[in-house]
Amino acid sequence: MNKKKGLNKFYLLWSGELVSSIGGGLTSFGLGVYVFQKTGSVTSTAMITLLAFLPTLLLSVPAGILADRFDRRLLMMLGDGCSAIGLIYILLCMLDGDIALWQIYIGVTISSVFSSLLEPSYRATISDLLTKEEYAKASGLVSMAGSARYLISPVIAGILLAVADIKLLLCIDIATFALTIVSTGIVLSGLEAKRIEKKESWLKDLMEGWQAITEKRGVILLVIMASLISLSMGTIQVLSEPMILDFADSATLGIAESICACGMLVSSIFLGVKGMKKVYVRALSISLGLAGLAMIVFGFKENIMVICASGFLFFCMLPVSNCCLDYLVRVNIKDELQGRAWGMIGFLSQIGYVVAYAAVGVFADALAKSASVSAGRGCGYVVMLFGGLLIVLAGILYRIKSIRALEGEAT
Repeated sequence: MNKKKGLNKFYLLWSGELVSSIGGGLTSFGLGVYVFQKTGSVTSTAMITLLAFLPTLLLSVPAGILADRFDRRLLMMLGDGCSAIGLIYILLCMLDGDIALWQIYIGVTISSVFSSLLEPSYRATISDLLTKEEYAKASGLVSMAGSARYLISPVIAGILLAVADIKLLLCIDIATFALTIVSTGIVLSGLEAKRIEKKESWLKDLMEGWQAITEKRGVILLVIMASLISLSMGTIQVLSEPMILDFADSATLGIAESICACGMLVSSIFLGVKGMKKVYVRALSISLGLAGLAMIVFGFKENIMVICASGFLFFCMLPVSNCCLDYLVRVNIKDELQGRAWGMIGFLSQIGYVVAYAAVGVFADALAKSASVSAGRGCGYVVMLFGGLLIVLAGILYRIKSIRALEGEAT
């Protein structure tokens, strides 16, 4: 494929995913507000996030196998299109009367199950469209699209909920799926479908995906590092709210979260425009070290200005780290194994979120009790502890020869 034509197709594909991300953010925000107002239960509200996350995580590996066994073009369109089924179900239940919680949970789960088809095929298709030199720029743009649901969607949803209700947000999100399907179809119409000469067993494909990421020791170590990054991000997500609310009000919390999340947007835009060349391992080590330092400062003191500045730095480093990880892994995996490899990588790298969601809150409460401090201070201490761990890991990473060798082989 012509280099410029491939890049243009990527931009169109990315634009569709950006719109889809914003639409998904509208639904996520709206359903969270709706369920909390309806029940007053944090547990019920948290279940929305859990059901939206777990199916995608658990199905990422088989979805990666599908991406290498079948036409990625159809899988992406199927994943996008059928994701709307769950939202349509919720909307119809709301139009029919007072919707029950279990109906919302079913709709969210259905949408998440079909969404799991998209990610491995999307990642593998990026390799089909772009050259190695364009991977870093693509990674920055993909990170920016992902951050849109946290930066743009809440503002839009808040304004719309002031004049309408959740049904309008659902309708908008459903409409974005149609736009995404059209853009995906246009982009992928010129790509030749991957021909599978012989379909092996699913177990064999699963093993090949595992072998693809373990064949080079440096690759599997980077996947483990990605999981630790998700653990750190999950820790910030879970503990930042109780930590800040321990000494500030909810309005201050909202402003602080927006400022912190802007760090991800800024670095994503920079990477999307400028990209990154060479020194990926060094940049990864430095960005992780700075992210760890930011976590220590974030949890150190009950000062909103310090928290905003350190939170901004932490989120600013995440796209850089992800860009380096993405490039070093992508160029060291064979093209024909990209789908199943990214499915396996997606599963392993996001285990950190599950651990964070399940454990760090309990850890913070226990630490606060043993140290005879407030729950907010317990949260701060845990954030600092994980920040220190990230700094140590950043230093170790740069000294590992198998990881440095990945950069030399990416030619």
